[in-house]
Amino acid sequence: MQNIAEKLKSYDIRPSVHRLAIYRYLDEKRNHPTAEMIYQALLPDNPTLSRTTVYNTLKLFSEHNAVQEVIIEDGEMRYDADTAPHAHFKCTECGAVHDFFFVPHEYLPELPTDFKIHEVHVNFRGLCPKCK
Repeated sequence: MQNIAEKLKSYDIRPSVHRLAIYRYLDEKRNHPTAEMIYQALLPDNPTLSRTTVYNTLKLFSEHNAVQEVIIEDGEMRYDADTAPHAHFKCTECGAVHDFFFVPHEYLPELPTDFKIHEVHVNFRGLCPKCK
């Protein structure tokens, strides 16, 4: 937990029991979970955890760039502790989300110079090797 606490501090986030548990889950599982998935996974060992705490903590993590929000389809916000530039692939059969490591903006066409890009999101959908 000390390593997780140091990571949170590096993002200027004060560690708490619930924040540590949520970030540890994101950092270890790397499964691009929804807030509900995190809540359900952590509840058995954290009976005082509430959905509101999970949502507020994820918002805090996102605001401090400790996680990135991943939207692959409408109405489904997922979270990723890997904040390095990369794309995501969602299997349409099993629903698993996988990382594709390449620099997405290198593949985009030249944009007019009066635009300033803050974020690039590249998402793919299809069948993963297991489901294909």
